[in-house]
Amino acid sequence: MTTNQSCFEEAKAFFPGGVNSPVRAFKAVGGTPPFIANGKGACLLDVEGRSFIDYVGSWGPLILGHADPAIIQAVTEAIAGGMTFGAPTPGETELAKLIQQAFPSMEKMRLVSSGTEATMAAIRLARGYTKRTLLVKCDGCYHGHADSLLVSAGSGVATLGIPGCPGVVPGTASSTLTVPFNDIKALEAVFAAHGKDIAAFIVEPVCGNMGVVTPNPGYLAAVRELTARENALLIFDEVMTGFRSCFGGVQTGCGVKPDLTCLGKIVGGGLPLAVYGGKREIMNLIAPDGPVYQAGTLSGNPVAVAAGRATLTRLRDEKDLYKKLIASTNLLADGLLKLAKNHHIPVIVNRFGSMFTLFFTSEPVTSYADAKKADTARFVKWFQEMLGRGVYLPPSQFEAAFVSVCHGEPEIDTTLNAAHGAFSAL
Repeated sequence: MTTNQSCFEEAKAFFPGGVNSPVRAFKAVGGTPPFIANGKGACLLDVEGRSFIDYVGSWGPLILGHADPAIIQAVTEAIAGGMTFGAPTPGETELAKLIQQAFPSMEKMRLVSSGTEATMAAIRLARGYTKRTLLVKCDGCYHGHADSLLVSAGSGVATLGIPGCPGVVPGTASSTLTVPFNDIKALEAVFAAHGKDIAAFIVEPVCGNMGVVTPNPGYLAAVRELTARENALLIFDEVMTGFRSCFGGVQTGCGVKPDLTCLGKIVGGGLPLAVYGGKREIMNLIAPDGPVYQAGTLSGNPVAVAAGRATLTRLRDEKDLYKKLIASTNLLADGLLKLAKNHHIPVIVNRFGSMFTLFFTSEPVTSYADAKKADTARFVKWFQEMLGRGVYLPPSQFEAAFVSVCHGEPEIDTTLNAAHGAFSAL
């Protein structure tokens, strides 16, 4: 009989930790990860036949749920015509038009295959444009696994307790400066000391990789003013937040216009696709128009483009979709808060649009330092109790959970019933 444990043991012979992305190994929460057989709507089925309500959503892309019929149809039709050509297709331009409708700040853009590619290329472009070398990022913000970005990275790095990353040479690490999120005075101090050498400040405008952490009022506007004054570029990493709250991103709601934006996850509809873009004069430096080189064999492949187009078209055209999506998220988050209070367990539930994180702490979480004060031991017990009751949450205190359009009242009610039992067991 095939079991999760037998799959895991076999996988360990081929993959480090038995997985192809570290957090999947359940190192932070213990136990054997479920090996997934299939997904439909809001639910997953593992190889043992167990069903779970899924709040991982492939770490964010599946805002329309698993196996959405429109995406399946679009992908099937695209594959029938050829999976990849290494040549331009009209579909790429059609996808770019949809992206630009949602993100007008992206006057020109380049399709790539992953969020890491997008942020890496955007940073290289910022350095080429400004002719400066230093990058500033926030503690606990994860922008992919490029060498210069693994300095004080959140997400999986925080989950595994890795203080640094062997293989990242000191010279590379020293080109990245870090400041706390939501601390404009710290950012001002860094610019005061190094301003003439800073090419860009890259930030998740709403953090998702230390858990969900939202910006304080006025923070992003102050960041925009400071970077513009110092002639440094502002890069918004909206790989996670893009399309999570509206047909657009954080910049749509806050009115702050970055110089460059990085998107991923939802923009590819569940297939490997990401994009970076911004002001025309900056993007014109990308080869072949300019000297900043970036390329990708599978960039803009027609299958991923088809999935992205199908996803963004529905997000744009279905008028009540975001209203229902955010209502479901609020119903779940408010229900979790009420249950925790009834069980006298201190929790904070941070949320943005259709993403949220439950922190086991009584203090507000507005930075990575705050997130690290949460009770991770209690989170582990909570996670295992919820998994045993058929609710699949991100296996880390430092990750965001995601709600899809397929999470309706029945799924939310079932989740809250599970949470009642899980809180009782803590």
